[in-house]
Amino acid sequence: MTAATKQTPQQLNLNIVLEQVEKEKGISKEVLIEAIEAALLTAANKKYGELREIEASFNSELGEIELFEFKEVVEEITNPEGELSIEDAQKSDPEAVLGDSLGFKMDISDFGRIAAQTAKQVIIQKVRNAERDNIYEEYHDKVNELITGMVQRFERGQIYVNLGRAEAVIPQKEQVNREGYRQGDRIRAYILEVLKESKGPQIILSRTNSGLLVKLFELEVPEINEGIVNIMCVSREAGERSKIAVASKDSDVDPVGACVGIKGSRVQSIVQELRGEKIDIVPWDDDPFTFVRNALSPAEVSEIIIDDDEHTMEVIVEDDQLSLAIGKKGQNVRLASKLVGWKLDIKSSSKREKLFAEAIYALGSLPGVGLATAEILYQEGITSPKDLVNVGLDFLSNIPHLGPKTAEKLYNSALEVIKGGDVTIQKETVEDTKEEIVEDTKEEKKEDTVEEIEAVSVSLGNLEGVGEKTRELLVSGGFDDVKKIAESNIGELSDIDGIGEKKAESIIESAKKLLEG
Repeated sequence: MTAATKQTPQQLNLNIVLEQVEKEKGISKEVLIEAIEAALLTAANKKYGELREIEASFNSELGEIELFEFKEVVEEITNPEGELSIEDAQKSDPEAVLGDSLGFKMDISDFGRIAAQTAKQVIIQKVRNAERDNIYEEYHDKVNELITGMVQRFERGQIYVNLGRAEAVIPQKEQVNREGYRQGDRIRAYILEVLKESKGPQIILSRTNSGLLVKLFELEVPEINEGIVNIMCVSREAGERSKIAVASKDSDVDPVGACVGIKGSRVQSIVQELRGEKIDIVPWDDDPFTFVRNALSPAEVSEIIIDDDEHTMEVIVEDDQLSLAIGKKGQNVRLASKLVGWKLDIKSSSKREKLFAEAIYALGSLPGVGLATAEILYQEGITSPKDLVNVGLDFLSNIPHLGPKTAEKLYNSALEVIKGGDVTIQKETVEDTKEEIVEDTKEEKKEDTVEEIEAVSVSLGNLEGVGEKTRELLVSGGFDDVKKIAESNIGELSDIDGIGEKKAESIIESAKKLLEG
């Protein structure tokens, strides 16, 4: 009986394996061959020693890796492992001469298992690396795009999402607090970045980024996708409320209407995807005044005073529009400010009138300051002698319609008042100021405001533990009457900057005692 010859793994045709890997994994056959040759050569050097000159070569006909040992033809051998005598060389190659290098195929029958294992390991590693590279390239090109996946698991506050070919993660800071997911839920997110890690690419997703909102609008609104309507800017507080400003390149296309859709169908689809997040769509405008009015919608703006140097705007609204303009916990004005890129200071018309009257009253303490000069100073944000000194003489000298000489007089007068520690208001100047305020704006309203300042100073001055500075804070906050203070609550008073909860409680108690007594 003839014994069967067992075929070793090395004798298996590598062509079939390499072609299959190339087809399924997209890895070049040449790249794999080069890697296997290098790996086998390293293994051979470890086995036979690095003094021997060995080369590895892939025989495409046989589909196997061959190892060749090269020896130099010499007259006298000093290194048996790397040299060959001329006599022995000519036995293999009659034309061999001194200095030639002859290659001999090595018998690797005892090296077959190692060779097969090496080839297998190299192929597996190359496949893994190629898959990682392919995934990285695929998703790196999709950064700032939307992607849909399946919630796979939760780990340390992070959500892991199955994208099919890869796994992505939503870090805790990129999650919306009010959103809850379960394993197996479908989730749509924004690809924030793709990191190249040693264990493979890490795909970072976000549900809070403003880009998610932009991409959802691009998806739902054809006019945006076609470039007719442009999203100019976005401000977002994820899960709560967002504002988005849009403009149209076509005068016949209403950008807001296009985004809202028929009966709100388009924007409602986005609201549903964002789990009920409120979205304000406002028209973009190059004019900052108009844009701010649009951004503060639905509140109506009465007046805007701009300060280019500080990049701030003082926005005046009617009293009944104040809470609407500010929004819940200041959200509306905060989002509007981010949208327009200006710092916004919202004030009610009545509060501004009181502050204006107080400023005119305070500036009237300086000799020779009438309403016209006081108004010029007020428009520059100067409301008291102290402000005059703080801004400095150079600033005052550059104020239009004031002049260097007037500026110097005002500065010196204010400096004297500050150093003296007392503001002596001339009765005639104050009375003139009151009359001019009344004539300059809404007569009765302004007159009442100025009279209230004097009356409040007296009545609030009777409150125990309430100094001049606190009285000013109460007046500016709209609490200009002892009865109004007594009927208020701690929360309302403590909302005024400079008055904490303990102070508010003490003021209310003092007001109640004063009324009872």
